[in-house]
Amino acid sequence: MPRARVVTLNAALGPLDYRIPDGMEVEPGSVVIAPLGPRQLVGVAWEAERLPSEEVGDNRLRPLAGLIDVPPVPAALRRLCEWTADYYLSPLASVLRMVLPSSSALEGSRQLTEYRPTGARPERLTPQRLQALERLEGRQGTIRELAAHAEVSDAVLRGLVAAGALERIQVEADSALACPDPAFAPPTLSEDQQAAADSLAASVGNGFDPVLLDGVTGSGKTEVYFEAVAEALLKDLQVLVLLPEIALTEPFLKRFAARFGCAPVAWHSDLRSSQRRRAWRGIASGEAKVVVGARSALFLPYARLGLIVVDEAHEPSFKQEEGVQYHARDVAVMRAKFEDIPVILSSATPAIETRHMVESGRYRELRLRERHAGAQLPSLTALDLTADPPPRGRWIAPRLVEELEANLAAGEQSLLFLNRRGFAPLTLCRTCGHRFQCPNCTAWMVEHRLLHRLACHHCGHVMAPPKACPECGEADTLVACGPGVERIADEVQALMPDARTAIVTSDTIWSPARAAEFVRQMEAGEIDIVVGTQLVTKGYHFPNLTLVGVIDADLGLSGGDLRAAERTFQQIAQVAGRAGRGDKPGRVFVQTHLPNAPVIAALVSGDTERFVTTETQARQEAAMPPFGRLAAIVVSAEDKEEAEAVARRIGRSAPRVEGMEVYGPAPAPLAMLRGRHRFRLLVHARRSLDVQDVIRDWLGATEWSGKVRVSVDVDPYSFL
Repeated sequence: MPRARVVTLNAALGPLDYRIPDGMEVEPGSVVIAPLGPRQLVGVAWEAERLPSEEVGDNRLRPLAGLIDVPPVPAALRRLCEWTADYYLSPLASVLRMVLPSSSALEGSRQLTEYRPTGARPERLTPQRLQALERLEGRQGTIRELAAHAEVSDAVLRGLVAAGALERIQVEADSALACPDPAFAPPTLSEDQQAAADSLAASVGNGFDPVLLDGVTGSGKTEVYFEAVAEALLKDLQVLVLLPEIALTEPFLKRFAARFGCAPVAWHSDLRSSQRRRAWRGIASGEAKVVVGARSALFLPYARLGLIVVDEAHEPSFKQEEGVQYHARDVAVMRAKFEDIPVILSSATPAIETRHMVESGRYRELRLRERHAGAQLPSLTALDLTADPPPRGRWIAPRLVEELEANLAAGEQSLLFLNRRGFAPLTLCRTCGHRFQCPNCTAWMVEHRLLHRLACHHCGHVMAPPKACPECGEADTLVACGPGVERIADEVQALMPDARTAIVTSDTIWSPARAAEFVRQMEAGEIDIVVGTQLVTKGYHFPNLTLVGVIDADLGLSGGDLRAAERTFQQIAQVAGRAGRGDKPGRVFVQTHLPNAPVIAALVSGDTERFVTTETQARQEAAMPPFGRLAAIVVSAEDKEEAEAVARRIGRSAPRVEGMEVYGPAPAPLAMLRGRHRFRLLVHARRSLDVQDVIRDWLGATEWSGKVRVSVDVDPYSFL
């Protein structure tokens, strides 16, 4: 009797066997409908020999309920799913959910119903209806998508439909996708750029080839790897370009369209259901030639994938922190290996792990050491805040204020960088000292003065700023402590009232459309001074931006993170790279209390190699990644005692393995998150140890109640 082993999208289930009905053609990778009790689950047929399962007699097998009319999940992608599940200690079903993320893509309907505002206002305008209309301006989507974006119930939107404020439209779900033209507008490259472009293009179609494209900011790395994209298009292969931030998608689409005549297919969380369906089906059929997206695009079922590009490959946001805790940079290399294709890691500040792979001969390297079209790298000056501090109540040093005023007078644009959202990171009562802390997390509530609220950046809890202290009852005693970008923007406005400022954070640039509007305003000269977080450190090219000021260069150096110095170096180098990208020279001023710290000294001197060598040696001496291995085991529960008891039980049962140490358990630095108490154990092992097998056997022999969650983060980037 023909049977199929099926992996469903339910992580609580293992592989299940089903009977294949007569006339149904099922092969490994086929997307099927599998009955389970009264339910019907989507699943993927798998090779039985690769997934051990309890043997079930033929008489006990239920027949598959159906075969979904989409291309089978390719073998190389199935191998990637297996590797990801094994390496990151996650259920295979959880990985598979990233392959099949769009339920609408599996449906046969070719038309979808969506809604959009009509501009009419209903006679009865409740606060919820008003909020919905304000937030949905210019948007379109299903009722569920629009309700989630507006943060109102479905019923509110259905009421707006009945009142004529939202209209129903039919969307063609399978409209044709544009095809990029590799010969549309080929660039004029410098000699070094052309040599790198030729090398990358030659690798397309010639097997697995991991390449680090290491170029200074403004060296034209994007234009160089575009030539490899063009070569893949000429060979009728698909290309995936991964970007670290959704806000970078729109500027990238504009550059891509200028080179290839049309935009690529986008994949990110802001897509509507109809867009996700069209993109997924185009990717699976091979019609979508070039896909640009966030890390989740890595698991889509490409029909003829021929090239992967990871842009800004050093970015920590490529590490998924929830669910399957994978690092997209590393998984991209593994997907390229399984697909037997080249992968390009593009960065101006490559991670030490990537540099180590080059040194060990596993990756090859192409370097671009000069900026495009003769542009010069900006000068960088450290401002010692201990010698020349800002006036009391101010955060911008006098020298930087002078430079801002000079830049404004010259009609040039400036950027102030502080990686801290909101107005102030802490609010307290000057009478009793009460500090506003999130009720769900061990984190301070951040004041957002523009939105008139206190917010937790970990769980999303918000509250209106109270008029009186909840502890002592005194009115008008609340004080904002420390600066956020909003406070810096207020200071700029007070010092230079004629300057046109813009705040750029994830609170203000939350979609590609908002990013596109910001780019338009900058290019049109409608903004004089940008105050932003890490969102502005990469991907943007503004020729008239000539001055960058880093408000607090020491911010990222605290907290005990092993990558703190490297991350600070990368961040400041990237934000410095925004200056002087056109004909005008750029200058960068870095405010610090630690001008002699190695990372600051390296930035000022431009001695990147010395800094990298010192950091690498320190990692090697401590057997830290990439010379050793780390894994974090986090135990969480709503009941603190229960979480701690399980964590201690896991700690006591830790195996004694040569070359491995287990530290903890101890309360996690973020000891409570979203109402759950957290305890952490840290595993430190030698590089050659298969730490996944050790942890799998270790936790498999330990029991805990369903109220307790135990998650494992292999190769952690966040130590919260």
